[in-house]
Amino acid sequence: MVDTEKLQEKLGEVLGLEMSAQKAVEKLGSKGLLDENGMLSKLEKMQSQAGNHQSKLEEIVHNLANESGGFDPMKIQQVAQETAQKCSTMMQTYMGPDPDSSEAIEFLCLAEGGEVTHYEVLAAMSKKLGGKMKNTRKLSTTVDSILREEKRHLALCTRLAKQTAISE
Repeated sequence: MVDTEKLQEKLGEVLGLEMSAQKAVEKLGSKGLLDENGMLSKLEKMQSQAGNHQSKLEEIVHNLANESGGFDPMKIQQVAQETAQKCSTMMQTYMGPDPDSSEAIEFLCLAEGGEVTHYEVLAAMSKKLGGKMKNTRKLSTTVDSILREEKRHLALCTRLAKQTAISE
C-alpha cells in the first residue's frame, strides 16, 4: 500500500517542478537566453502546458482532500513551494553569473529530466493505489497523460540543446 504521506510529498514535488518550469522559461526568456533557433516560442508553449499540468494536479489534490480526510492540500502546497525554491537555487548555481544560451537550454533539459523521473515515480505510486477511491483513478490517468507530455518536453529541450550547440 502506498503511504499517504509519501504520495502527498511526491504530489508536492511535481507541483513545485511545474511551477519552476514556468518560472525558468520566463526568467531565461526575459534575459534573452532563449532567443536562438526560435527556442522561445517553442518553450513558451511548453510553459503554458506546465501551467495546465499545475492546474490539473491542484484540482486532483483538492478532490482527493474532499474524498479522503488523509490528504492535506496545505502540506502538498508547502512541499511544492520548497521544491520550487530548491529549483530556483539550482538554476542560479548551474547558470552562474554570466550564462549563455547553451547553458540555459541545457538547464531546461536537466529540469525536464527531473520532471519525467518524478512523474514516473508518481505514476507507479498512483497505480499502486488502484481504484480505491474515485479520485485515485483520475490521478493515475492524469499523471499518465502528463508524463507523456513531459517526455515530449524533454525531447524538445534535448533537440534544442543540440541545435544550439552546433550553431555556436
